[in-house]
Amino acid sequence: MNRKNGGILSIAVNRKARHYYEFLENIEAGIVLTGSEVKSLRAGKVSFADAYVYFKGGEAWLSSLHIAPYENAGYAQHKPERERKLLLHAWEISNLAGKVEQKGLTIVPVRMYFRGGRVKVELALARGKKMQDQRETLKQRAEERDTARELARYK
Repeated sequence: MNRKNGGILSIAVNRKARHYYEFLENIEAGIVLTGSEVKSLRAGKVSFADAYVYFKGGEAWLSSLHIAPYENAGYAQHKPERERKLLLHAWEISNLAGKVEQKGLTIVPVRMYFRGGRVKVELALARGKKMQDQRETLKQRAEERDTARELARYK
């Protein structure tokens, strides 16, 4: 867990998502978890590897999110990659489902954090980047880093 700013305690950030996707819209959602999952999240043991959101039966589900087993859970252990229900309003679910079906977009988890003692997931409506776009992003970042370094040298 990283920082505490304004009552938000960050658990983990999906850094690869920004590399592979262009974010169009951000959404905050709650998530249904078991006790051992929350304990494991407090220890920061989560991986976004190939996590994505899909819709089934008017509900949003988060799939392939790996939350490591909690060592002290005993018999009440959870499955690390089980599907977890997201807590969104019905109108948010129908709105996002419509956008995903029509425009060929996807929804990926960007970060997880505690807000007021509850675990929240920041989701992003995203469009996949082409390989050329990924290279351009890397070039721009390298140029910005070089210019910042040069400016810092002359201060």
